[in-house]
Amino acid sequence: HGSRYDVVHTASFPYFSLLAAAALRPVRGFRLVVDWHEVWSRDYWREYLGPLRGRLGNAVQKACLRVPQRAFCFSHLHARRLREGGVRGEVSVLEGEYTGPLEVPDPVEADEVVVFAGRHIPEKRAPALVPALAEARKRIAGLRGAVYGDGPDRPEVLRARERHGLEDALEVPGFVEAQELERALRSALCMVLPSRREGYGMVVIEAAAQGTPSVVVAGADNAAEELVSEGENGFVADSAAPADLADAIVRVHAAGLPLRRATVDWFRRNGRRLSLEASLEAVLGAYADSARR
Repeated sequence: HGSRYDVVHTASFPYFSLLAAAALRPVRGFRLVVDWHEVWSRDYWREYLGPLRGRLGNAVQKACLRVPQRAFCFSHLHARRLREGGVRGEVSVLEGEYTGPLEVPDPVEADEVVVFAGRHIPEKRAPALVPALAEARKRIAGLRGAVYGDGPDRPEVLRARERHGLEDALEVPGFVEAQELERALRSALCMVLPSRREGYGMVVIEAAAQGTPSVVVAGADNAAEELVSEGENGFVADSAAPADLADAIVRVHAAGLPLRRATVDWFRRNGRRLSLEASLEAVLGAYADSARR
């Protein structure tokens, strides 16, 4: 039924739905709009799936890039990769996925607690927070931590907690209600996201909406870096090594309430741009342009 539509809008992944729509596009006459949350590098494909399957995955991704399309992505990192990969069509960055309130309260004095919130999967490196907390506690007396979420790396988080003797200093409550997580973020010293790979990094914005700065890690595949303005709403650690993460946490602690005020100001300036509503307006504009063509 493609001829009934001006536009077919699909995610890039799983790739075969995109390729199926592309096969019908010349026959049915619709324009194709594609969301690219991530564009993986050749090296990451090989690391993730091994040499043979990694080459196959990378080849399928390249085939999808050759499809005539209007491409949307959610970071400048992946916009650059789309263009470098030779995508056939216009590329637009949709910076907004945040759906929470845009009115942020004035900041509060922080508890001395660092928070991780996310899935416990290898890419997010939740266990890295544990030795970093142990290291930071050498310089911040009484510092505590909370690791929210669940996933296959949760047992390693628990083992690391025991290994570093942090049973009384680190909570690992699993998934919690949204209101409980919001309260935890609002009172936290900082939100720590040690991820090596992020297509966006929503939790950085959610933390800023509570007036809480973030610590993220520099990395070739980490788009969350784009959401942190150094010294304004957090800091970018050089790596996920305990010393580097601890250094960034200590910098947040030393910056104190002025950094929390700066984080609130950052969100007030950027919240509208980072909202889902702003992205939807851009998408609707693309639909209208496609219909005119």
